[in-house]
Amino acid sequence: MEKIVVLTGAGMSAESGIQTFRDAGGLWEKYRVEDVATPEAYARNPRLVTEFYNCRRKQLLDVQPCRGHELLAELEGEYDVHIVTQNVDNLHERAGSRNVLHLHGELTKVTSSREPNNPHYIKQLNEDEYEVEIGDLAADGTQLRPFIVWFGESVPMIEDAIRLAQDADVFVVIGTSLNVYPAAGLLNYVPRHIPIYLIDPNEVMWHDPSRLVHINKGASEGVAELIRLLKKRNL
Repeated sequence: MEKIVVLTGAGMSAESGIQTFRDAGGLWEKYRVEDVATPEAYARNPRLVTEFYNCRRKQLLDVQPCRGHELLAELEGEYDVHIVTQNVDNLHERAGSRNVLHLHGELTKVTSSREPNNPHYIKQLNEDEYEVEIGDLAADGTQLRPFIVWFGESVPMIEDAIRLAQDADVFVVIGTSLNVYPAAGLLNYVPRHIPIYLIDPNEVMWHDPSRLVHINKGASEGVAELIRLLKKRNL
């Protein structure tokens, strides 16, 4: 069974109504990165950062996976599909994808402020627990913080993602500008003979565009077109 590795970014979830960060009207126009998405911000004002992620969690209750999420999950019937996502939402899982690697953390999890990547302290929140309060403690006695990889922090799952890229038979990029590292660097690990499909309605700059098959569509229409191309490729 061929292995398809899919790198997804904010454009994947935008069709579900999840607000993107970098586009016009995105979250960074309302919040400064320095105030809500760095370790320094959390140390300076943990209440503001906690409330920011509480609001983002509650947004998940109002959105559903888009058709693109569903189609990727359905591909598992014919391929060994692995999702590597820059998104912190749970829409891939809710659509049915079974192999999802979150590079930047998961919105529905919280962890220790002292050892955020220690698996003993990572906690999955139920929907009725999405409102984290100052004073809610991890098992090590520190304040619960979002299980999010903030700017300036290492990306602990990147080595696993690199191994997936190296083993891919098909590599797909959906809804990411390829400006965010180290995620964008994954394409450099895809073997030279392996096709790379880029699904994005906008032009995306990469240093080796000749390697990309650009599907100039949004996530849902683009994944449907990808499936057609894969079927044609396997005839």
